[in-house]
Amino acid sequence: MAEFTKHSLSTRRSWFWNERFWLPHNVTWADLKNTEEATFPQAEDLYVACPLAFCIFMIRLLFERFIGRPCASGLKIQANGPQKAQPNAILEKVFTAITKHPDEKRLEGLSKQLDWDVRTIQRWFRQRRNQEKPSTLARFCESMWRFTFYLYIFTYGVRFLKKSPWLWNTKECWYNYPYQPLTVDIHYYYLLELSFYLSLLFSQFTDIRRKDFPIMFLHHVATISLIVFSYVNNMARVGTLVMCLHDAADVLIEAAKMANYAKCQILCNLLFAMFAILFISSRLGVYPVWILNTTLFESWEIVGPFPSWWVFNLLLILLQLLHSFWSYLIVKTACRAISKGKVSHCLAFISGYSATNDSCPSSSH
Repeated sequence: MAEFTKHSLSTRRSWFWNERFWLPHNVTWADLKNTEEATFPQAEDLYVACPLAFCIFMIRLLFERFIGRPCASGLKIQANGPQKAQPNAILEKVFTAITKHPDEKRLEGLSKQLDWDVRTIQRWFRQRRNQEKPSTLARFCESMWRFTFYLYIFTYGVRFLKKSPWLWNTKECWYNYPYQPLTVDIHYYYLLELSFYLSLLFSQFTDIRRKDFPIMFLHHVATISLIVFSYVNNMARVGTLVMCLHDAADVLIEAAKMANYAKCQILCNLLFAMFAILFISSRLGVYPVWILNTTLFESWEIVGPFPSWWVFNLLLILLQLLHSFWSYLIVKTACRAISKGKVSHCLAFISGYSATNDSCPSSSH
């Protein structure tokens, strides 16, 4: 039985890591084994990302406690949350076990059972739902943590990429592919990005559960998958370009959110305008002209297509469609908010942007 199980696992592993899917024609995994002369990406390199993700999560908690909160206090951001609903065991049981949005029939039944009028019960459910939302202080600390990380990782990416030939000539992403050695900078960049998104995935289960939980969860899973995908088949050079391109806008949106929570409206408006311009120009201009051009056309000319190449480019094209959709929503929401003179309303919408911010190597952030 043990031998059968071992053989079955070996067969599945061989099927998953089929060289004819992952690698160009006439290239094998044996060709990409590490030697004294060169180091190549190995799937097992990424195992360390899980303990690193836990460390990043713990650093986040310490950051929010000892840096975020004092900064929020200095900006007069209070920890006061929304008004709490009065304790009621029956309504609490309905809220947690049945529904957070009772229909008219259920409201009438609860009204008779508790001898409360329907409007009071509706108010109780509204207050109870508001309790699920994080306070302004918690939101500020979270945005400050993300702003700090994105600023650091974006600065790091720019500093090492400006010395990399593929930043200035994207054909360098494909010359001698897949026999491109893995540098320490790329390895660190990938591990840090992957660990950060793993930590975001973990924190979803410990933070206050939000209504966009499923979308955020799927986004983080997709981002992590794309990071791993581009690393394993050594498309890391173009992956670093995509990560850096996406992190730029993430810095500005988190800064705009912090300004909004601190009620610095003029700064908030300026940062949001900068974010919108950078997001649209980078996702609808730079991304297709710079990234898609090299992955679709330059790679075809230099390397030629193979199965994982098609998957890689399909994901990048789907990402471009997502960029277009989000750009449309940003412009539409910004116009509506500006017409009402309330950019903070736009930021309330854009807070959901992080659910699809796509900062991943073969994506998205």
